[in-house]
Amino acid sequence: MRELNVTSFDDTVNRSPLCIVDFWAEWCIPCKIISPILDELSEEYKGRVDFFKVNVDDNPELASKFRITSIPTILIFRYGEPIDKMVGALPKQNIKQVLDSYL
Repeated sequence: MRELNVTSFDDTVNRSPLCIVDFWAEWCIPCKIISPILDELSEEYKGRVDFFKVNVDDNPELASKFRITSIPTILIFRYGEPIDKMVGALPKQNIKQVLDSYL
């Protein structure tokens, strides 16, 4: 999963037909739990869904822009527009179900 920052975020997400952005922090235990799940999903959905990460400590402007108040928060975007939101360390099957609803 590619790490995005304030400079790369808009251009990258706006070009993606469907993408997941994981808002996380290094100190966040639930973020560490969900990270390998998202890595697995990025392989399973390769070519259909793009997967990115944003470190909220390094990019507070993005966290504020999308009103991220809890982490991990996963936002799903379609061509730059947020279309769904998931909060917490969710099971893989729950994330798959939401993703599949947009494919």
